[in-house]
Amino acid sequence: MTSSPQPRWFTDTKPGHSQWFIERFRALEADGADLLGEARFADMLAARGSRILDAGCGTGRMAAALHEAGHTAYGVDVDPELIAAAETDHPGPTYGVADLSELALSDVGGEPVDLVMCAGNVMVFLAPGTERLVLERLCAVTRPGGRVVVGSRPGGDYAFEALDADLASLEERGIATVQHRFATWHLDPFEPGGEFAVTVLERGEAPIDVA
Repeated sequence: MTSSPQPRWFTDTKPGHSQWFIERFRALEADGADLLGEARFADMLAARGSRILDAGCGTGRMAAALHEAGHTAYGVDVDPELIAAAETDHPGPTYGVADLSELALSDVGGEPVDLVMCAGNVMVFLAPGTERLVLERLCAVTRPGGRVVVGSRPGGDYAFEALDADLASLEERGIATVQHRFATWHLDPFEPGGEFAVTVLERGEAPIDVA
C-alpha cells in the first residue's frame, strides 16, 4: 500500500473510470486509430536497444511499441486495473504497479534507464503537491545525459507556470535542464497559450537518493 497521497486518477474520477479507459483505447485500436505518436517520438530520441520507461503507461500501447522496436521497455502505472490490461493486451514489456512519487530503480530493473516518457495526461492526474517530487523521481531513475520527456496540458491544478517553476528548481540543483519544448509529438513548435507541451529534459549529474 502506498504511503503517498491518493492521485487524482482515483480521487477526481467516477467509479468505473479505469474500465472505461481500458475499453475506450481498445475500441480506438480496433478502429485503427493512430495511438503511437509518443512511441515514434521516443524511438527517435533513443539509440537502438535503449532502456526506456513508460511512466504512467496506462494500457501499455507505447511500452509495447518500444519493445517491438527492440528496446528494453518498462511500463509503470499506479492503477492495477490498467497494468492488468497492459499485460493482457500488450505483452512484452516489464510492467509494474507503482506510484510515480515513489518510483525507484527497482521498478526499472535495478539500474538507470536511458529515457523516460511521461506522456498523455499523467501529470494532471498525480496527487496534489507531488508534481515536483514526481519529476525528481523520473530524473532519479534516468542516467546522467539521458532524457526525461514530459507531456502536459495547462488545465487543472498544474498549470504550465507551475510546471516551469518545478523545472527551474531541477535546473538550479543540477538535476536536469530543458532541451526542447514542442506543441505536439510531431515536433510542431510550441507557442505561449498552447494547449499541450512536450518538454524534453536532459538529466544532469546531480545525484538523487532513490532506493
